[in-house]
Amino acid sequence: MTNPTSPLLEWTVIGAGPAGIAAVGKLIDNGVPPEKIGWMDPRFAVGDLGEKWSQVPSNTTVQLFLDFLHGSKAFQFKKRPQKFKIEELPTNETCLLQDIVAPLQWVSDNLKSKVCIFNGIAIALNFIGGKWEIKSKVQLIESRNVILAIGSEPKNLTYHEPKAIPLEVALDAKKLAQAISPDDIVGVFGSSHSAILVLANLLNLPLNKIYNFYRSPHRYAVYLDNWILYDDTGLKGFTARWAKQNLEKKVPEKIERILTTDHVFEESLSLCTKAIYAVGFEKRKIPVMEQYADVRYDDRTGIIAPGLFGLGIAFPQAKFNPLGQLEYRVGLWKFMDYLNTILPIWIKYSNT
Repeated sequence: MTNPTSPLLEWTVIGAGPAGIAAVGKLIDNGVPPEKIGWMDPRFAVGDLGEKWSQVPSNTTVQLFLDFLHGSKAFQFKKRPQKFKIEELPTNETCLLQDIVAPLQWVSDNLKSKVCIFNGIAIALNFIGGKWEIKSKVQLIESRNVILAIGSEPKNLTYHEPKAIPLEVALDAKKLAQAISPDDIVGVFGSSHSAILVLANLLNLPLNKIYNFYRSPHRYAVYLDNWILYDDTGLKGFTARWAKQNLEKKVPEKIERILTTDHVFEESLSLCTKAIYAVGFEKRKIPVMEQYADVRYDDRTGIIAPGLFGLGIAFPQAKFNPLGQLEYRVGLWKFMDYLNTILPIWIKYSNT
């Protein structure tokens, strides 16, 4: 439902990646009339997942992706015209992220027909007169409540040299092959899921030397009864298998791993002609009125300010595991599971 101008909305979701899709679905599930829901995104193409990361192997099992697709009645996934490829894959295995993009796009298109759609990027967010004003270059939207599902971007380090290759290029094997030449010496920063995938892509290319700079050893997820140790930080699936084979059992001659605290770090970095930073993500920023500029979200509830809530990779839920370790939950099903608990609280909070 396209709406270039709109009356006061009850809820507006900014972002149409997996977290934004889940938020719209769960708002409808919780009784919010679809015509009172606004949804803003520049393209509605499943966010960064659909546009940047589709060629990346997941660290989530197929079953959890399927649980997400069936996790909201408003998705109406049972009414899909045909089965998607992901529904034919082994449920206990991981897959390429592209396998979840097509069904998510179908769900997104289905939801778009029900709620008020605004094509654009939020450039300002202000709380005025008991409601939020959301500005884009061409629109002004007024909403009592706003959910930020704005996603995150790869972190960059401050080294001026060598030339950096964007992470979204490095994680796509075909694009990476075009971004480097055989005489390049590449430094890869990081030791988690993304870094391992980058190293695997580089190892398949005709390079003579790859440096892997890291601050701490990589971790492996451990599957226990009813929970997973290092669920959000440990290597799983393809990356776990690759790391054990290539970084522990027999390290290829062309790969050298160096701690950033090692005395040879600076010298080794100076030899690199290209660098790839796989050191985590940081949330995108939306200009917010001055009194909320430095306010952080409550990582147990997602509450940022009155009527303003955060969800997704930019605002992950903090939760203690059975050993008392605090983890930040990131993943499609984790977003949905979080919403099942927290959205009814948000609705009550907004009505107080």
